[in-house]
Amino acid sequence: MNSHSVTVAGGSPQTLARAWLWLGLMALIGSGLLAILLVLSRTPGIQDVFPLKDMFRAALVVHVDLSVAVWFMAFAAVIWSALGRDGVAWLGWSGFALAAVGTAVMTVSPFLPGADPVLNNYIPVLQQQVFYASLWICGAGFGMAVLRALITTWPRPAFGAPLQLGAFLGAVAGFLALAAFVWSWAVVPRIEEKIYFEVLFWGGGHTLQFQHALLMVVAWLWIAAHLGQPLGLGAGVPVSPRALSAMFWIAALPLLVVPAIYFTIPAGELPHMELFAKLMIWGHPYMAPLILVGFLGMWTTRGAPAGGAKSAFIASFSLFAVGGVLAYMIQGVNVVIPAHYHGSTVGVTLAFMGLAYVLLPQLGFGAVEGRMARWQPYVYGGGQLIHVLGLAWSGGYGVQRKVAGAEQALTTLPQKIGMGMMGLGGLIAVIGGIMFVLVCLKAMTRWKRG
Repeated sequence: MNSHSVTVAGGSPQTLARAWLWLGLMALIGSGLLAILLVLSRTPGIQDVFPLKDMFRAALVVHVDLSVAVWFMAFAAVIWSALGRDGVAWLGWSGFALAAVGTAVMTVSPFLPGADPVLNNYIPVLQQQVFYASLWICGAGFGMAVLRALITTWPRPAFGAPLQLGAFLGAVAGFLALAAFVWSWAVVPRIEEKIYFEVLFWGGGHTLQFQHALLMVVAWLWIAAHLGQPLGLGAGVPVSPRALSAMFWIAALPLLVVPAIYFTIPAGELPHMELFAKLMIWGHPYMAPLILVGFLGMWTTRGAPAGGAKSAFIASFSLFAVGGVLAYMIQGVNVVIPAHYHGSTVGVTLAFMGLAYVLLPQLGFGAVEGRMARWQPYVYGGGQLIHVLGLAWSGGYGVQRKVAGAEQALTTLPQKIGMGMMGLGGLIAVIGGIMFVLVCLKAMTRWKRG
């Protein structure tokens, strides 16, 4: 550990972060198992041998919810707990218990009767009372985690203050997203199911992206500090903690628009949805200064010893950049859309993976060592890059999203090549995900002595 590192305090910051990390890891394990079915159901040749089309949609729902909703929110709670002050621990533990129960219920819901999938954006659902219950329970649990974060992460005048501010603003985004979900649920009329759930999660889902992006930058800067790069320094040009804090405030400014949209235009109306789409286009560029600082932090740590955290930093920035570029190449409803969000969300996931490597010894677990940890982010990120490029290639040739098997209508060689790349990259990424789980389990079952 070097003098620039941000450390986790003992007591509830450490114990709560440890518990949330276990929950996030369990969600990734479940999601990874389902990902195998998803990849096989869309890979040319294999899809004809194993008729997995019916399983595809139900598996896709739970895969997305575990790997995006639960994993991201659980690791957000890791960050909030680790950077937060010691207080209102009961709120954190109550939230964790509810989120864990909700996740368990969600995981078993596809195997119960009536699991009719709806592949809407952000939080796809199974039309089933058990699944609905799991969403409410998880929402209540994560809501408590957000509330505790708002109380405990207001930045202190210390070295890590910009990180605490970033975590706090991420919690503000999380609070607005959850409020948007509840508001939409209260006012949107129950219409045709697919349209209803698309509208229901539209505003909150867009808002949640700001939470993920802000916390991704927190993870980048924390990793940079761990690798010996003082917070806010880049390419030899000093950026003061105050300037870095200002960049976080600027990045969070678009969140002011969220309540304004809800107060002025009823949820469910077309202008309401169009404004949130524009918020993504015009709001995320406010993060450009933070992204630049993240890049400079990555560049100036290039001389640091090789390790899992450094590899994850490089892979995270690369995938997030690819996802950002693809966002401006979307035309129509095809697999360029999942190519974009896979790149962006995998960028966030890799940042969280790298921060997990940094945090494991600070949370009382064993240190992360060895070649597997060093190569894991490159295997996972490289597989996802092939996956993303295959999807983007296929989207350029008109392959539609959210279909599997013969429904993909892969009639041309370029389409088959692209989706073959998708399948190969997906399988490599699954291997990388398994490597992450194994590295974490090895460290988490080897407690530090003394």
